[in-house]
Amino acid sequence: MPLEMNREVFITCAVTGSGGTQDRSPHVPRSPQQIADSAIAAAKAGAAVVHCHVRDPETGAPSRRLDLYREVTDRIRDADVDVVLNLTAGMGGDIVFGGVESPFPVAEGTDMIGASERVAHIAECLPEICTLDCGTMNFAEADYVMTNTPGALRAMGQMMTDMGVKPEIEAFDTGHLWFAKQLVKEGILEPNALVQLCMGVPWGAPDDLNTFMAMVNNVPDDWTFSAFSLGRNQMAYVAATVLAGGNVRVGLEDNLWLDKGVLAENWQLVERAGTIIENMGAKVIGPAEVRKKLGLTKRAPVAK
Repeated sequence: MPLEMNREVFITCAVTGSGGTQDRSPHVPRSPQQIADSAIAAAKAGAAVVHCHVRDPETGAPSRRLDLYREVTDRIRDADVDVVLNLTAGMGGDIVFGGVESPFPVAEGTDMIGASERVAHIAECLPEICTLDCGTMNFAEADYVMTNTPGALRAMGQMMTDMGVKPEIEAFDTGHLWFAKQLVKEGILEPNALVQLCMGVPWGAPDDLNTFMAMVNNVPDDWTFSAFSLGRNQMAYVAATVLAGGNVRVGLEDNLWLDKGVLAENWQLVERAGTIIENMGAKVIGPAEVRKKLGLTKRAPVAK
């Protein structure tokens, strides 16, 4: 496909993630109030969408607690800023095998639950968007596998569609896009799908530009896509993604640094991404325009 630069770009801020970054930067939010406050600051800096996980407020470890998601959701919806809420549904599919010679029993860190439980917080909070990791992959650590079987994805995708929550397909490799297109073909996901191209996550698609364009070229023309890369390449991918016709994601889930030796806050990463987008001659669009573009339903009025 020929390159066609996106002239109206939305920014997603991935606020905290579930990686082990809680002790690597004081700016990684832990408590529901900290996560919500960071999301609100990112929205004020220009993010139209905030992508949220929750963490144990004491330890910073990733969590699936419904009360934490409910508090984050309520705080963001009660804020004096409008933003599209995107909650993760990626947790609950983690297997840590016992080792190469004795894979069973599985090791500490394994967190495997059923499809309904994986989306329980989505049913509770009804965000406008939630994520659907469209494949299984080796995920950085030696014996850890991120597990998303076709059966589980069909079940979760159908639940999301039935709730009226738009899945954001998380594609870590081209095969994940292949399966996502199958979900659309089967009617589980709606045709005007939303996809996030996740580049440079070990051991998914590397973030070289040839691989990135292979991913872009596998996105159907009537889908909307965003993309990101990790660490030092986060801002380079802002420019690359806009040039390739997409939208952008930044945030502390993917990158802790603003400059060499300077730890970032979420709002600063959003602000810098906005500057890059505008310097390329494109416009940063807001949440109302994103809702219209993606056919989203705003779940609660903004408090005045």
